Amino acid sequence: MKKLIALAGVLGLAMVAPPTMAHHSFAMFDRTREVTVSGTVREFQWSNPHAYIQLVAKDARGNDVEWSLEMGSPMYLYARGWRPRTLRPGSQVSVKLNPLRNGDNGGVVLEVSDARGNSIGTNQ
Repeated sequence: MKKLIALAGVLGLAMVAPPTMAHHSFAMFDRTREVTVSGTVREFQWSNPHAYIQLVAKDARGNDVEWSLEMGSPMYLYARGWRPRTLRPGSQVSVKLNPLRNGDNGGVVLEVSDARGNSIGTNQ
């Protein structure tokens, strides 16, 4: 009976592990490239499993475009000085990021600086 319960437990964990591992893949980001995007924070989403910065920036034609920028988990960010109200709507920031491979306006955040160039928290 104990072996059957242990086997059921192992199988249960095996069924949960693959989706969890897939969720944390960075394959959609081009980790060989770094770009910097400057703009206005529309929203800072302090949510699990990842925080996000919704940033409005100008494109090459001067049009407003929104970038969705993924960060680490709130627990990870908190340990590095971030707080739920670190970024507020209307804040001017520059974000260094690894862009999405598909060319959409998004990426994973590497560094965030305020309008004066001061680092905000640390993401790594």
